[in-house]
Amino acid sequence: MRKKERALEIIQRLKEEYPDADCTLDYDQAWKLLVSVRLAAQCTDARVNVVVEDLYAKYPTVDALAAAEPEEIEAIVKPCGLGKSKARDISACMRILRDEYGGNVPDDFDKLLKLPGVGRKSANLIMGDVFGKPAIVTDTHCIRLTNRMGLVDGIKDPKKVEMELWKIIPPEEGSDFCHRLVNHGREVCTARTKPHCDRCCLADICKKVGV
Repeated sequence: MRKKERALEIIQRLKEEYPDADCTLDYDQAWKLLVSVRLAAQCTDARVNVVVEDLYAKYPTVDALAAAEPEEIEAIVKPCGLGKSKARDISACMRILRDEYGGNVPDDFDKLLKLPGVGRKSANLIMGDVFGKPAIVTDTHCIRLTNRMGLVDGIKDPKKVEMELWKIIPPEEGSDFCHRLVNHGREVCTARTKPHCDRCCLADICKKVGV
């Protein structure tokens, strides 16, 4: 089975296994997802969802958060780890949104990449989840699983994995596919323990069963 054929079969099976392909970060506005995805670096989405409740209670708008000092933001977000750098990036990012974009998040990938603390993974998440545009989010689950499945060959660099997946994943499927990889990576194809291949819907077509 060629990589593209395997990719299409994997997409279909994961759709059946995980019909709801949603981001696990809670947000109701684009700028909040931008904040949450920065906080999620080396932190669980569950913890981020708790921490941002206090952050948004005190700073409910882009303007309010942009007006806050980084130290004030840090005092709230420090449970997510790396508080100083995350607070600095969030502050700078919100000020740019306020001053250059009228409080809105740009729907252009290259403009997103220029925002403080926003890398390709974050930009793709915003493009896919907020704007419904083609996106491939190469987080740790995506990198681990696509290597195990044989969709990429021993590639660990996120950008290189993304570029390889663009070749075989239909653009309209990329965002939901990556969300389903997160679900599958947490429930079945785990990182800390041996993957549960005995109950995997992909076992018969996976390249590295039991690895």
